[in-house]
Amino acid sequence: LWPAAAVEVHTYKEVEAVNGTKLRLKCTFSSSSPVSQHLSVTWNFQPEDQSSHEPVFYYFKEPYKLPAGRFKERVTWDGNVERHDVSIVLWNLQPTDNGTFTCQVKNPPDVGGTIGEVRLRVVQKVHFSEIHFLAVAIGSACVLMIIVVTVVIICRHHRKKAQEKRIEVADAEL
Repeated sequence: LWPAAAVEVHTYKEVEAVNGTKLRLKCTFSSSSPVSQHLSVTWNFQPEDQSSHEPVFYYFKEPYKLPAGRFKERVTWDGNVERHDVSIVLWNLQPTDNGTFTCQVKNPPDVGGTIGEVRLRVVQKVHFSEIHFLAVAIGSACVLMIIVVTVVIICRHHRKKAQEKRIEVADAEL
């Protein structure tokens, strides 16, 4: 018996992105066979609620955008099969995009093998909140107070020195 050939797919385990931004979902593969004219790539998505898989992207000889679904008009091909790269870019990420993406590569005769899985977590942008504003305002007020007190102390010190000199000069004249 001949050993079975298989495709190995490599992805990050988890990625994080900010709401409203884009993200490149990197997926590479290795195969015991040269890249075939019949190579196919299937990207799927499973939301966090574990509902059924949804198609995201498909490649067979050329990239195919899907005509419907949550990622319609929000996914582009960013791979190069000759370099064993089958990555995609997701645009305008939303919290509803949280979940697991799978990347499956078939490179006949290597059609079996691992499926890459990457978990995406979309986080909200950090906004300048009232608490931040209050902290900056209080901090600025404290710094201003320190500056004012320092200036007053320096002015008094100079005035005192000037007064002492005047007294010395007056004493010297007498």
